[in-house]
Amino acid sequence: MVTLVVLPGMDGTGELLAAFAAAVSPGIKVKVLRYPATEALDYAGLEAVARAALPVNEPYVLLGESFSGPIAIALAASRPPQLLGLVLCCTFARNPRPLMVVLRPWVGLLPMVVIPVGLLARLLLGRFYTMAWRHALSRALGQVARPVLRARLRAVLSADVSPQLAEVVVPTLYLRAAHDAVVPFSAGQHVLEVRPGTTMLVLEAPHFLLQVVPAEAARAVSEFISSMASLPPTIAIK
Repeated sequence: MVTLVVLPGMDGTGELLAAFAAAVSPGIKVKVLRYPATEALDYAGLEAVARAALPVNEPYVLLGESFSGPIAIALAASRPPQLLGLVLCCTFARNPRPLMVVLRPWVGLLPMVVIPVGLLARLLLGRFYTMAWRHALSRALGQVARPVLRARLRAVLSADVSPQLAEVVVPTLYLRAAHDAVVPFSAGQHVLEVRPGTTMLVLEAPHFLLQVVPAEAARAVSEFISSMASLPPTIAIK
């Protein structure tokens, strides 16, 4: 059996991914990681957390959602044993909003309540916004210490794993939301330029693609995994 290892978005709780995980094909085991909620780790620190949780004796596919794309890319580039493929969802290999890099020195001073949860939910969900999702987002963010969220935002602003992406050899699928107001179209195009063999699939969804269209996303990911399930795992290069 193949395991789908899901690296969650910026909240890092994984709780917003329950519907997607439940919709994945029964023949695929789903493991949603949870990041430390009180440790202000950068991408390197979170990569270490994720690497320690990877399956050892069974084939698996990595899925990096939004914030976690650079982590999934870095892991895949290292060619760990048993890795079959990589899925990138509404994410990026480098800072998707380069003009905002000027804010990086000031991120540590920003109160994370600057953007109300209601406004943030509308940004992430667009026309798919509901009060239920607003409350779910509020609950997830409420579990994470504010310094942790600031550290993750700072990490995004300085992210660039483009060289590692070029080293990825496993089949790669990029899920893009047609109505993504957070990660621009250019971020996906950059992935295609650096990793030309990547398959891109566009779904009618906002940035919260896995949350709003879980059945469609799960079907696409399940089919992607099924297409390679008979392939041998990646051989580790020592």
